Amino acid sequence: MIIEFRCEREHARQWMSREALSVNGRDVPVQIAWTPTAESRPAGLEALFELERMVLRRGQSSGADKLKVIPERSQAQASNADVIVDFTRAARDPDCSARLYLRPQFNGIPGETAALAAILAGDLPIIEIVNELDGRVLDRGHPSGEIAVGLSGALETVMARTLTMLTAILSGAPRIVPELASSTGKSPPRPAATYVLRGLAVSIAKEIYRLCCYAPHWHIGWRYSENADVWRTGDLSGPDWKVLGDPGDHFYADPFPVEWEGRTFVFFEDLDHRVGKGIISAVEFDRTGPVANVVPVLEEPWHLSYPFLIEDNGELWMIPESTEHRDVAVYKCVRFPDKWERHCTLLSGLELADVTITRHNGMYYLFGAWRDGTGGYSDTLAIFYAEQLFGPWLPHASNPVLIDRASARPAGNFVTINESLWRPVQDCSDGYGAALGLAEVLELSPTTFRQVVRHSLKPGPAWPGRKLHTLNRCGQLEVIDGSRVQPKIMAFVDGPAPAVSASSGSDATRREPARSRSAPNSVLAAD
Repeated sequence: MIIEFRCEREHARQWMSREALSVNGRDVPVQIAWTPTAESRPAGLEALFELERMVLRRGQSSGADKLKVIPERSQAQASNADVIVDFTRAARDPDCSARLYLRPQFNGIPGETAALAAILAGDLPIIEIVNELDGRVLDRGHPSGEIAVGLSGALETVMARTLTMLTAILSGAPRIVPELASSTGKSPPRPAATYVLRGLAVSIAKEIYRLCCYAPHWHIGWRYSENADVWRTGDLSGPDWKVLGDPGDHFYADPFPVEWEGRTFVFFEDLDHRVGKGIISAVEFDRTGPVANVVPVLEEPWHLSYPFLIEDNGELWMIPESTEHRDVAVYKCVRFPDKWERHCTLLSGLELADVTITRHNGMYYLFGAWRDGTGGYSDTLAIFYAEQLFGPWLPHASNPVLIDRASARPAGNFVTINESLWRPVQDCSDGYGAALGLAEVLELSPTTFRQVVRHSLKPGPAWPGRKLHTLNRCGQLEVIDGSRVQPKIMAFVDGPAPAVSASSGSDATRREPARSRSAPNSVLAAD
């Protein structure tokens, strides 16, 4: 198979300079056919991109940078492509003999100018890959922009996810085309130059913030709730949320509660701001709240977070996130709560964040936020399945099954509600960790997946934090997390922060209480 990219010569970019595309683990040759520019771009665009490179990225290159040496297509390459990927708005040649002719569209319009227009209007566009031979949409996704810097960074992010979708289509695996909310843009189109000025202002503000505060600073909220838990109400109302105190120069996030050997502990990511690396710590709870000091329970040379817990064959296991180490490892609890030993590796050689496992219809399913080296960290969902917890784990037939910043990344344990499977999801539409969604899983098998987000949870009067990131429950103990401003001086003046109560003020957007639901367990029993 030979793939041909059709691109505008005047706007040749670094992301186009590839000789191959990895499809099903093998490199498929890519050739470029350059076409004349069909429409004008914002004046001075390339100069702005170069300014962003120097000012915002401190000289680091980007996939949106101008390609300085443009590779020429030889005569022998002409018209021999099996697949055409047309990134322009030019009409398709009716005599083209390629068996597949793909056209990426951005908010329904092809061409880089359409992607730039969406970004300038205030949002990243919805990407669709259209088969021009029959007009079918083969895949659809909405990328997250949490690592995009400036206008050029946003464009690079969009094109990175476009290539992710193209690779999935060319693998021959069946695609699951989700329905996504339309991207309407949050503001009128802005001049391209404002992105440099805005980006510079934001960069300066962030540097000042980092000098004065520990950032980001996450904290854990907890409460005991018998009948008004989040899964029953669909919001954060009910008993007051309290905040687990932290030392100030550490943050606590990703809480996972568990009852084991007659004791209840909450496990969580414990990040020391001074070294920038997370370990897993735990604290014991009783009906009054935390009853002992926080204790470290697991540390590796690399960063650890999201300590997912699962019971299997009478043993307790932990699968902490270790994307920096590019694997999914299982640790066995050999002494509760503070001694864990690495048992085996479920998956290796990939970035898979916030791994969460459920058992459904006799199979184990492993969900994680997957990243192929580029683009955002929170928009792409991959699923794996196995007959046993320790594998072998096989990829879902349609991986990645979903590219959607609003509902892809896991946010805690699965729960069962009236015999239906539900999962909390991170809604990163307004930035990483900005909100949570409660999604009902309507279809799940090795070849199918479909979910619908039924409720949206956002920070407000009921929760003393600016974000929402993780939701879990064990019996009547419910835990979430969020972020707050933590001045560095406070860590030395006040010492550990006390647990505080949040206002239980009503939410004007509170949803009607759901029908009777079974209480979710924080540890998945393999039955």
